[in-house]
Amino acid sequence: MSDQATLERASVSSADDEGAKRRQIIEGARAVFLAHGFDAASMNDIARAAGVSKGTLYVYFKHKEELFESIVEQECDAQAEGIFDFDPDNHDVRDVLVRLGVAYVKFLCRPEKASAIRTVIAIADRMPEVGRKFYETGPERGMTQLSDYLSAQIAARVLVIEDVEIAAVQLMESFQAKLFKPMVFNFAPAPSLEQIERVVRVAVRTFLAAYLAPAEA
Repeated sequence: MSDQATLERASVSSADDEGAKRRQIIEGARAVFLAHGFDAASMNDIARAAGVSKGTLYVYFKHKEELFESIVEQECDAQAEGIFDFDPDNHDVRDVLVRLGVAYVKFLCRPEKASAIRTVIAIADRMPEVGRKFYETGPERGMTQLSDYLSAQIAARVLVIEDVEIAAVQLMESFQAKLFKPMVFNFAPAPSLEQIERVVRVAVRTFLAAYLAPAEA
């Protein structure tokens, strides 16, 4: 093996090690933030949970705000998880929306997801850019993709909607009715699949009653 190849291989290995260590720290910090909240979390706690020294922790992150921002970035990247991938040529709107609603509420109502949302909300006043980024890359992006799908169905004369943006927002809100807020406020546990499907089917039925194009004579 040439000297150049050896150096390149060592560089790749070093980069992999750096990435693995960074992920290890972020996962440790995530556990601490979710367990104790942002304010109560300390860099000592995070180093202990991540299994690294405090010195190593500061090599990767200058302060816990930077760590929290990195966690939010990961959450933003993971939010949609393909839930809002639509085929505009699929005109079976009822089936598409039911599958969307069930997948979305299952994702939203995972205990760790609810904890992450609580933490972001709690810090959004102090770090508004974090709250803004979380919303823009999560709920806002999903709403835009749903609006695009609904617009394609309007063009195909499957739906008749005057205000697509409002219709999309109202549908997404109706999917989580009686499910998400009781859980996020610790009033109720995560909903069962049966509960989710019941609420979603009512939401879709109501949506189509309002917006499904009348059958042509």
